[in-house]
Amino acid sequence: QVQVVESGGGLVQAGGSLTLSCSASGFFTINATAWYRQAPGKQRELVAVYRSGAISYADSVKGRFTISTDNAKNTVNLQMNNLNTDDTAIYYCNVDGRRGSRNVNSWGEGTQVTVSS
Repeated sequence: QVQVVESGGGLVQAGGSLTLSCSASGFFTINATAWYRQAPGKQRELVAVYRSGAISYADSVKGRFTISTDNAKNTVNLQMNNLNTDDTAIYYCNVDGRRGSRNVNSWGEGTQVTVSS
């Protein structure tokens, strides 16, 4: 079975930085890894996507967040700089790939990011 695990959340002051990591296991191949976030009372929104080397970001995080892969650790990281209170949310990793002949899409349980003013 597949598993997706996020780590690296926490409490940070406005203007600070955090790095989230997403670790996926059980996939034979991975097509795309994406970071989403959900703030209290709001819908889950896409933050950044890494798909076969192609990267895209939500307008709200462009220039502040960077998604990258760490092949040595087999993780996809989200470097978040110049954080503001609007970035407070639970951050989720979503992995789309294959296991055998099946397409598989899996979510992690999320990691809390809280930005204080």
